[in-house]
Amino acid sequence: MKFKVLLFLIWLISFGAQAQNKIYNIKSYGAVGDGKTDDAGAIQKTIDACSAAGGGQVIIPAGYVFLTGPFNLKSFIDLRVEGGAKLLASPDEKLYTQSAFRENKGEGTIWIGGEKLEQVSISGSGVIDGNGISFMGEELSDSYVLKPFNIVDPRPHLLTLIGCNKLNIDGVTFQNSAYWTVHLVGCNDVSISNITLLNSIKIRNSDGIDLDHSKNVRITNCFIESGDDCICLKNRREYEEYGACENIVISNCTMTSSSCAIKIGSENMDRISNVLINNCNIRKSNRGIGIQNRDEGTVDNVIFSNLFIESKLFSDVWWGKAEPIYITAYPRATSNNKDAGWRLPKGQTKGKVGAVKNIYFSNIRCTGESGVYISGESPDKISDIYFDQVTVYLNKTTKEAGGVYDRRPSNVEGLVKSAIAGFYFENTGYISLLNSNVVWGTNKPDYAGKALEQKNVGKLRTVNFSETTAGK
Repeated sequence: MKFKVLLFLIWLISFGAQAQNKIYNIKSYGAVGDGKTDDAGAIQKTIDACSAAGGGQVIIPAGYVFLTGPFNLKSFIDLRVEGGAKLLASPDEKLYTQSAFRENKGEGTIWIGGEKLEQVSISGSGVIDGNGISFMGEELSDSYVLKPFNIVDPRPHLLTLIGCNKLNIDGVTFQNSAYWTVHLVGCNDVSISNITLLNSIKIRNSDGIDLDHSKNVRITNCFIESGDDCICLKNRREYEEYGACENIVISNCTMTSSSCAIKIGSENMDRISNVLINNCNIRKSNRGIGIQNRDEGTVDNVIFSNLFIESKLFSDVWWGKAEPIYITAYPRATSNNKDAGWRLPKGQTKGKVGAVKNIYFSNIRCTGESGVYISGESPDKISDIYFDQVTVYLNKTTKEAGGVYDRRPSNVEGLVKSAIAGFYFENTGYISLLNSNVVWGTNKPDYAGKALEQKNVGKLRTVNFSETTAGK
């Protein structure tokens, strides 16, 4: 009898372990995988079955292309996209009806979604493809024309997770998004690692990773190419109940962007703080690092270290003028209906800008067609900015016209013609510039100005700052 009881207990333990590792293959629930049939129903049915059993792994099997409209993830599920498998967004615009920004229906929809989930994972070495070109208009030399729409912009954001806790995204390739790619709203305890993210550099709004009101996030060992910002930290007004964006670590990533590789702000109605960005390689981008404050939210306690930044000029379609490091703080423009309608506080027609302070740059090598640019509405809006061992190598490499600083979108002149300095500081509080230098390249731009230019700076401390010319 004791032996039978022991066998039963062993079986029970084994059964429980198997139950905890249940595997659900979408082919078993009717997915076709011919790249033509919409498999959204089968995928959702598989996810629902896995969830009803308490969680497990949903397999997107190798060797198939699964065309699919929108579907939603659920708690305690690992969506595993096997190597050789592809999820492909359906090009049928009528399928995309859920707004990515609640009542604001003019900034895209949701393809893969989920809200208030626990312990969700997306893993594997397969591909999740947003089919972005299918949602574009005419191709131009530097971008795609955006199709007109009435109320709902049908372009799908690839992945939108809202109010989720303990997320893990590892190994997969995200590509060809028509709008933002990975958008995490109000999420906590997030790991994004070892992903490849490849968007067309001609698709506007095709951000890589957007951390929106999210906390305790680690982004490591990723390769990102995108038309818009590669990694962006922000606080959108549509989701204000989720509070600050804070405790973010970004490391060991390689990025290329037609806009800004690492952006902080642009939309920020709360607080962005306690951010560490280290050991990253930014290649052939418009802007390298951008802190762009346009709303009442604040930015503080941010450290950038051990970075290589290569910047070049793009056309005026893209914000930025090849600034390797860029900090601006101006109230938002109100002439643009999109900005005035949804970016400003409800009922207001004029905004204000919060302060940017305690920002640190250390051991950074910048090479490109413009210099460091810092400019604020007034000295109290940008202060306590620290540079140590920052080199700016300024050299002309494209045929795009230079000699312009870009402050868009703001309530002041957006594109300002100017000689371009290695370091330009305007309307700021305290700035420390230590052990840094400007090197003029062998093809020094005809719009080159001073190595260091300052206008209305509260206090500037310089120690061991130099200017040289390459080869001399």
